[in-house]
Amino acid sequence: VQVVESGGGLVQAGGSLRLSCAASGFTLDYYAIGWFRQAPGKEREGISCISSSYVSTYYADSVKGRFTISSDNTNNTVYLQMNSLKPEDTAVYYCAAGGYCSGVGLLELRYWGQGTQVTVSS
Repeated sequence: VQVVESGGGLVQAGGSLRLSCAASGFTLDYYAIGWFRQAPGKEREGISCISSSYVSTYYADSVKGRFTISSDNTNNTVYLQMNSLKPEDTAVYYCAAGGYCSGVGLLELRYWGQGTQVTVSS
């Protein structure tokens, strides 16, 4: 039972990436899914959350209008489409599955991924 992130990489400012959070061993839409990031020297921060059954979505102010969280039940995957990337978006990005979104936070955490590096060059 795990979630695995993929899709990170190096991109120039203004570019786009799509991160994937794939679940194995459980059905993602039974859980709320959160995306988090941790930049060097900074605390981990929540940036987006999608509620179970994908009813509601939440975004941090820092990414609102640029990032979009979505789901694909067929592939048991949640995505984070990241557009208009900025150097300050550089971080390791994690997804997690839990019980409920609390804004961009996630309550009753169950599963964490290992993260995927996103580097945005200026």
